[in-house]
Amino acid sequence: MTESSFVGADSSPVSLGSPEVEEPPGSVGLSTPQTSIDTIKAAARVSRDGLGSRTSGSGPTTNSTTVLSAVADRAPATAKAQSTRIDAAHRDPGSVRHENALTTLFRERFFPDTSDADWDDWRWQSRHRIRTLEQFEKMLDLSVEERDVLADGGTLLPTAVTPYYMSLLDPENPLQALRKTVVPTTREFQRSPGEADDPLGEDGHSPVPGLVHRYPDRVLLLPLDFCSTYCRYCTRSRVVGHGEIQPNVQRLEAIFHYLEESPQVRDVLISGGDPLALSDEKLDWILGRLQAIPHIEFVRIGTKMPAVLPQRITPELCTMLRKYHPLWMSVHFLHPDECTPEAKQACSRLADAGIPLGSQTVLLKGVNDDVDIMKQLVHRLLLMRVRPYYLYQCDPISGSAHFRTPVSKGLEIIQGLRGHTTGYAAPTYVIDAPGGGGKIVLQPDSVVGREGNDVLLRNFEGKVFRYPDHEGGAVGTHLS
Repeated sequence: MTESSFVGADSSPVSLGSPEVEEPPGSVGLSTPQTSIDTIKAAARVSRDGLGSRTSGSGPTTNSTTVLSAVADRAPATAKAQSTRIDAAHRDPGSVRHENALTTLFRERFFPDTSDADWDDWRWQSRHRIRTLEQFEKMLDLSVEERDVLADGGTLLPTAVTPYYMSLLDPENPLQALRKTVVPTTREFQRSPGEADDPLGEDGHSPVPGLVHRYPDRVLLLPLDFCSTYCRYCTRSRVVGHGEIQPNVQRLEAIFHYLEESPQVRDVLISGGDPLALSDEKLDWILGRLQAIPHIEFVRIGTKMPAVLPQRITPELCTMLRKYHPLWMSVHFLHPDECTPEAKQACSRLADAGIPLGSQTVLLKGVNDDVDIMKQLVHRLLLMRVRPYYLYQCDPISGSAHFRTPVSKGLEIIQGLRGHTTGYAAPTYVIDAPGGGGKIVLQPDSVVGREGNDVLLRNFEGKVFRYPDHEGGAVGTHLS
């Protein structure tokens, strides 16, 4: 396969040559507001209470059809007509797609002339990402901190939000959880002690450009640095969005050659940037090359697409991915408000394709640092067939102090989940150690100590129980 055919084989409007230098083609298509802020906020309340999942308390499961019915009397006629429709853009006539209430109202207000087929096309979503101050001002009531950054454009990490994900943001509240994670503020310029551009030391473990080999048996492969939506706490903000990591054949073949000469490597994680920003054909080629290396046993893909651009998870993509089992996928969900019917459909398609899904959630101050919010998130993830996998302490990247919580907060959340809900819903709390130390597991203190031949254990209620450990006592093992 030649480099030219690899880079330009499809008609994707996302420029993989220099994704953040060129303006996205086409207009954002903004128009005069037709739906009041009060209507959108009312839809948000309904959405939070039941977009395809249970709330934290008891009560019936509510799907998006019910949600749309609840706001139908407040929504314009065209929005009513779009409440349930066949997903023509994905060419899957057997699949009925439900659109969440916030997105329906957002489309009516800002994209009234956009067809369902266009809105459901992930390439259209990528082309029409919101990136400029003018675009943000028309959709959000910006705070001074937000406006100053967008006007200056001088952040290390580029700004881009898909129209779909923008529809989930609160237009009036800059402290809304989702809005804080994708709209930049001046706090990104405040560098605190201990922060670094590359806190995990990835660059020092990179034998080939775009490959990180930190652990003996597994590697991280970065095919590109493009994301459809940029998270403001991104660990790789030093590289993503700048066009420095390109999916060209020459660079990737150097990576494959290194892997062919490294028989100890059995596990490859493809991340980035978001690897699902690649076309099906390009991703197919990469997976095929990895599968052809005999000692590579399985591949993982890390992506946030099901949360920020669920339209990317098409039946065609899933059909292609099925060829490469065992294939695992780490998806990135932060907050229960991301668990929309669209996200649920995307995850269902991947799960139906036989791909195990695990969520990697970053603990963020003012976003999800609350036991009840985290419990809602993990419960909704399970209903979307996603296993909560890791809860990450936020990495100390430059300008991230306003996102980082005390480590004690993470332990408090794990304590609030363990024993209070199913073990499937309790993620593993980890710190990715600065300087390249790798993931270190943190957990509440459950081993109290020893008395004679018994180990003393503390349960989720704080009660102490004894476990007979005669053999351990005999060999002089002491726990404290």
